[in-house]
Amino acid sequence: MTTTTPASKAPTEPPVKRRMPKLSINLRQYGIVAALAVIVILFQILTDGRLLLPGNVNNLIQQNAYVLILAIGMVIVIIAGHIDLSVGSVVAMVGAVAAISMNNWGLPWWGAVLVSLLVGALVGAWQGYWVAFVGIPAFIVTLAGMLIFRGLTLVLLTGGTISGLPAEFTAIGAGWLPSYLGELAGRDVLTLALGILTAVALIVFQLRTRATLARLDLPREPLASMWTKNGIAAIAIVWFAWLLSDYSGTPIILIVLAALILIYNFVLNRTVFGRHVYAMGGNLFAAVMSGVKTKWVNFYIFVNMGVLAGLAGVVSTARAGGAVASAGQNYELDAIAAVFIGGAAVQGGVGTVVGAVVGGLVMGVLNMGLSILSVDAAWQMTIKGLVLLLAVAFDIFNKRRAGGR
Repeated sequence: MTTTTPASKAPTEPPVKRRMPKLSINLRQYGIVAALAVIVILFQILTDGRLLLPGNVNNLIQQNAYVLILAIGMVIVIIAGHIDLSVGSVVAMVGAVAAISMNNWGLPWWGAVLVSLLVGALVGAWQGYWVAFVGIPAFIVTLAGMLIFRGLTLVLLTGGTISGLPAEFTAIGAGWLPSYLGELAGRDVLTLALGILTAVALIVFQLRTRATLARLDLPREPLASMWTKNGIAAIAIVWFAWLLSDYSGTPIILIVLAALILIYNFVLNRTVFGRHVYAMGGNLFAAVMSGVKTKWVNFYIFVNMGVLAGLAGVVSTARAGGAVASAGQNYELDAIAAVFIGGAAVQGGVGTVVGAVVGGLVMGVLNMGLSILSVDAAWQMTIKGLVLLLAVAFDIFNKRRAGGR
């Protein structure tokens, strides 16, 4: 008779604790923010504290608004692997159309803004058609556009200037929000409140994003890094608002810029269109094989660039108080430089809206700091050229270093 013995229990192994997935720190983005901070501190010292006077901070925003607006559109163009050399001429032509529509056609200021955006969209559609559906490289199409729209500007203005624009229109580029909440110790309360609310909203948004990633068990930034980065950003925002509150309050164009940054950051990171733009810039053949309608994506990229160039034309004309034939000179170079300084890759596929804006601020701080120091214009151009070269060289160095691992 066979007897069976109870099977011995297998030894239980202690549960293995799964390591939390984390994102590596993006040296490219941290590097450009650190560079901006270093440049600001350097010029603050060299100018004996004049760089960050409230009036200069206000002027930094208003004088460089056109660069930031164009850079937001240009970063999308460059991510997709294209370039746009016509935006400076489009800015000048749209500014002429806006001035003529108010002074000659009798349109109200808001009607002139709508017409300007429509003209910008039509220009973008014109150029997008040749790039997307005919297959002409964007470099050639926009180089032709640079000449065409500069010529049309001269035709519209007959080489002169149109001034005497409505105050509501000029306030877009050179005005401030009314002091609805009054003043406290000589400072605009509305500006301070907006700064504090923005800082709080930034931290809440980052915490919610981190909680969502944790719930889905997706990679996320180390906690210490997140708090350090967002803490510094929140302090900078409140300090920035503190400076502005001591001048004339919140510039109207700052609200426009904030809205554009939020909208386009969402479009690039949270929409199908944004994913398609990155896919095309990263690997065009793979994007086509994946079913991306590349022709239409390219078309809409240039329509969008045209609309933003139209908006920049409105802002530039409002800031100047009139339309001039020489407006927009080298604006395309400023926008392209801002995008590359902000971390976009020359080959496409890499870039962010925030990076492009930071790059534009780097250019703006350089311009203002060198001007305060009374540096000759020729040397200013030389220094900005060297900064652009170093930014691209840093990008290439990072790519080679990553490839060698």
